This record gives sequence, C-alpha cells and structure tokens, in this order.
Amino acid sequence: MLDLVIIGGGPSGINVAISAKRAGLDYLIIEKGVIANSLYHFPVNMTFFSTSLKLEIQDTPFISHQDKPTRKEALEYYRRLVDSFDLNIHLYEPVERMTPIDEGYEVVTEKDSYRTRNVVVSTGFYDTPNFMNIPGEDLPKVRHYYDDPHVYIGQRVLVVGAANSACDAALECWRKGAEVTMAIRGDSIYDRVKYWIKPDIENRIKEGSIKAYFNTTTDEIRPREVVLGTPDGQVTLPNDFVLAMTGYRPNYELFERLGLPVHHDAYCKPVFDPDTLETSLPGVYMAGVACAGLQTSKLFIENTRDHGQIIVDGILQHSRSLAN
Repeated sequence: MLDLVIIGGGPSGINVAISAKRAGLDYLIIEKGVIANSLYHFPVNMTFFSTSLKLEIQDTPFISHQDKPTRKEALEYYRRLVDSFDLNIHLYEPVERMTPIDEGYEVVTEKDSYRTRNVVVSTGFYDTPNFMNIPGEDLPKVRHYYDDPHVYIGQRVLVVGAANSACDAALECWRKGAEVTMAIRGDSIYDRVKYWIKPDIENRIKEGSIKAYFNTTTDEIRPREVVLGTPDGQVTLPNDFVLAMTGYRPNYELFERLGLPVHHDAYCKPVFDPDTLETSLPGVYMAGVACAGLQTSKLFIENTRDHGQIIVDGILQHSRSLAN
C-alpha cells in the first residue's frame, strides 16, 4: 500500500513527488510518456514567456543561458530534478482507471495496478488538442502540434489560430521558406501574444509576407486545398499542410475514467477545494494547470509551484488525525 500515487510526470507531478519524498511518504509517479511529456511536445525552438527564476521549483536553481529559457533547457532541468532527487517514476505507463478500495484506491495502468492511500492528478492539458470537428481534419497533412519548420520548406501552409503557438509557427515556417496563410476567427492577433512576437507577426501580415484572413473559419480540409469561410464568402486555397493551433484542454476522458467530477459550466473545472486541492473524492487531489479547466491561460508552472507542499501537508495532517 503506497502513501501516494501521482498521475503525470510533468513539472507539477515532479514538484509533488519531491515534497512527498522530503516528507518521508512512499510515493510513485506514473507517466504515460516521457519525463515532462507535454514540454517535450512543445516546438523545438520554443522560448518560454516566464523567466527561469519564476519556473524554479523546490528551491532548485534553473540554469539558462538567457533570461527566458528554451524548451531544451527546460527538459534538462526536469531531467536533472528527477535524477538528483532520485524520484520513483514509471514512464510509458498510461493510467486506465481508478477504483475505491479499503483505505484508499487501486490505480490500474496498461502494465500493472497499484494500491494507494492517496492520489494526485497532475496531467496538465497540452496532450489534448481542441479539435475543429470539420471534414478532413483527420487527413495526414493536418497537425495539431507544431514541431519544426524544416518540414514545411517550400510548402503551402495554413496556420489556424492567432495565439502564441499559431504566431510562432507562422513566423518560423515563413522564415524557412513556406508560403504561409493564417485563418483567424477574430478581427486581430490575440492580445496576449508574447510581446516580442506580436509586432513581428503584425508587421509580416501588414506587408503581405504572411496572408491573414480575419473573422474567418476553416470549413473543410481536402487533400490539396482548404475551404475558408470569410466575411466575403467561402474561399478555396491550394494547400499542402494545415497547422491547427487551436489550443488544448485537460484530458476529460481520463477524469471520467478516474471518477473525478467536473463543474458543468463554461470553464469545466474539476471539483476541488481551492485551499487544500482535494477533490470530492477523499484523498484524491488536483495539482498544476489542469486545475483551471478550460481557462488554460489562468494557471502556469510559476503560479502552481506551491501545490506540492499544500497537498503533502494535507496528507500528513489527515494521517495524524487518523493516528489520534
């Protein structure tokens, strides 16, 4: 019987694990992919908006060459945390379900099952894209994750969206020689785009280097073209690739399999106590950015760094109450 199973091996899961280890708890991290799996799937050349100082967890310095770290530096930091704290982590082990048992829960994965008194769900949201649900979205040329601009050299690329991911992808692909068009639902680039990116993309659009259709929907994707719904009617464009940078959401399918209740409102946040982070399931806690539900711009690594200690303090307090 473990004291704690942590579902998710990203920054929040690692943070909780370090607090658990320091408190002497018998814990295990279960991660469906690699260490910091969501960050691993960030664009290869991505630079964080936050400084390395704001991303540090558990008083462990985050060393970066510039004020704002890169994806590569972040992955190295979290690898180093796992190694230096000798964290107990199982990789490539997706969780399938969770069942209440005497004194806790049984967590079942594709490879094994684990009995535990407490569970922390720290699965983030970057693994689950917001789908457009349009004809042709399942074609091989459609990507919901942007990786590297080299793939798109000399290609006609439609970028859907106007937030950070979309603007980064559009600029990088254009600079590597792609013919880039953007389909944007609103009438402007998203206000919260990184301050060093926003004027760059706006100037490229203004000068015509990147074609942008505002107040526009992507209506259909075909093998060699796309159909856009513009204020002036439908427009059909020749096309080789579609980068659907439409944002991401928590893994609600996993929440359902775990039996985690969710608020049925516009934000669909998991049901939990904001002071203790404990859900309505006794001994089951939420940690990290998934706590924000669909408000994915509200929580980040930097403002959830206290979650690990809050949760472990709650577990210890509960244990002491039972002992008395």
